[in-house]
Amino acid sequence: MDDHRYPPIEPYEFGMLDVGDRHSLYWEVCGNPDGKPALVLHGGPGSGCSEGMRRLFDPARYRIVLLDQRNAGRSTPSAAEPVVDLSTNTTAHLIDDIERLRTHLGVERWLVWGGSWGVTLALAYAQAHPRRVSELVLAAVTSGDRRETDWITRDMGRVFPREWERFRGGVPADERDGDLSAAYSRLLHDPDPAVRAQAAQDWCDWEDTHVSLAPDAEPYLSVADPAFQLAFARVVTHYWSNGCFLADGQLLRDAGALAGIPGVLVHGRYDVSGPLDTAWALHKAWPGSDLVVIGDAGHGGTGMTQAVVAATDRFADEVSRA
Repeated sequence: MDDHRYPPIEPYEFGMLDVGDRHSLYWEVCGNPDGKPALVLHGGPGSGCSEGMRRLFDPARYRIVLLDQRNAGRSTPSAAEPVVDLSTNTTAHLIDDIERLRTHLGVERWLVWGGSWGVTLALAYAQAHPRRVSELVLAAVTSGDRRETDWITRDMGRVFPREWERFRGGVPADERDGDLSAAYSRLLHDPDPAVRAQAAQDWCDWEDTHVSLAPDAEPYLSVADPAFQLAFARVVTHYWSNGCFLADGQLLRDAGALAGIPGVLVHGRYDVSGPLDTAWALHKAWPGSDLVVIGDAGHGGTGMTQAVVAATDRFADEVSRA
């Protein structure tokens, strides 16, 4: 396997799923049609799925399902459109969308993989529908708590003071001591396309900064296509400024609902944007979870990919719970 992942693979089935509220979601299926079902939940929120995510699973043993969440990736309407209404894009909507897709594909239960924001969504989905989840494999663990978003948007100014000062300076002076994600969200919906584009660039510059401590980290969002930057930044600020549409502390508080679901948590020691304490607290609260700490990884990287593939390989031949 190249870089610890399976070789590139193309979907054998794909489509657009009408989930109501004028949303149509892109989905695809790869691998073995008779294999163990696995669902991929991308990060961001707002980034969409990538071809590399298909390669985290053995295509001979898994039926791999990828979904672009509302307003992200190839789903419509795109958050990159000049004017877009995100009011029907919430965590509860996404959970319902996952269930619609599961029913549409005739899946009884599936392994769920999530990365970064995808971890928060995977946990929320598994707690809402535990009988539909056979296992969880979660990388770069997040819980969507205000403490986490405050850490990223404000407290990490202590680690990257020059870059944070520039990030904070991107919003109007009277909003710099408030919720920066909400301030950026307003700029990202400004009628002036130049204002929107600058806000998206500033947000993405900061995103690349706070995930940059891993030895193999490379710029990603800050050098992305401007339309992708706008879509990504609009969705993530929409979620963060609304507390990820979860009660604060909800996912850790309700971790007992995961009892009986085997899980692997993979987290990088150098992940300054998502400190290890969230993964540790979840592991302690979730009977049956394993925590794998990658000593030289940040918010992603080769070591984490290797651990994720090891986890999906481990679960590949296990029979789903009755």
